[in-house]
Amino acid sequence: MKIGNSRLRSLAHSAVYLIAALYWAVPYAGAQGYPTKPVRLILSFAGGTDMVGRWLAQNLSGSLGQRVVPDPRVGAGGNIAHEATAKSPPDGYTLLMASSPIVVNPHMNPNVGYDPLRDFAPVALVASIPNVLVVHPSVPARTLGELVRIARSSPGKLTHGSGGIGSTNHLAAELLKLMAKIQILHVPYKSAVIGATTGEVDIVILTASSVAPIVAAGRVRPLAVLDAKRIASMPTVPTSAEAGMTEFTAVNWYMLLAPAGTPRDIVERLNADSAKVMMTAETRERFAIMGGEPTARTPEQTAEFLRTEYTRWGKVVREAGVKAE
Repeated sequence: MKIGNSRLRSLAHSAVYLIAALYWAVPYAGAQGYPTKPVRLILSFAGGTDMVGRWLAQNLSGSLGQRVVPDPRVGAGGNIAHEATAKSPPDGYTLLMASSPIVVNPHMNPNVGYDPLRDFAPVALVASIPNVLVVHPSVPARTLGELVRIARSSPGKLTHGSGGIGSTNHLAAELLKLMAKIQILHVPYKSAVIGATTGEVDIVILTASSVAPIVAAGRVRPLAVLDAKRIASMPTVPTSAEAGMTEFTAVNWYMLLAPAGTPRDIVERLNADSAKVMMTAETRERFAIMGGEPTARTPEQTAEFLRTEYTRWGKVVREAGVKAE
């Protein structure tokens, strides 16, 4: 039996559509059954990143029905973990617990091996812990405004300590210097907490969880919480916004990322399950002790936050002339 040209074209088109449908159905079917094996969560830093990551991993394991295994890859300012995740298969089985260095490092070194906006699929912004600006008791300032006035009257006399060039507490102080147009000498310090309590540096900016014990002991004086609202662990300490510096904010944030190209339904599944974990009463209580706050944002909101932080801290790095060590 002969088949006409039009019939042949129709069959050919149907075959093409069938192949295309099967092609797109394969990843979708795989995503529907996700996960079928343990998921690796790469941790880029010790401290807060490790703590948040392990808490999330422990609780996600139950909701996903597979173990979420923490995999510390510390070193090189987080770049080892960042690059390892960026180059992993986009199948949902390798995730990253990221913090602000992922958007800072590329501005300081263009050869970090990843692009924070191109090489990752934002999953969820899961938590934040605000920083607090504190001074040694020998510094006469009682408010952020007074500190700025003292710095203006004696340029370069005050010092601020940090964990190293490009760290969150270093860049937060650089942001203050740019905004207030003041000169404060930066002193990279092995332990900024020790430097502040001994008086070897005048000013440090540290997480609320780090400074709460030394504030309670009277070894440092808190001047401002660098966030939009006060924190329960130090309710009498005003915010930078209350001091008239609304743009002087610096929080330690923690974000779940996947490699770019991870199927959308896997991203949405991880986002929904992460939100359930972070919004439990137990999680809220645990983070409140540290002065932190769990969050639940959509992948789109997370992506927008990542872009905003990339732009904001990039501007600080450029204007302050911060260079990698």
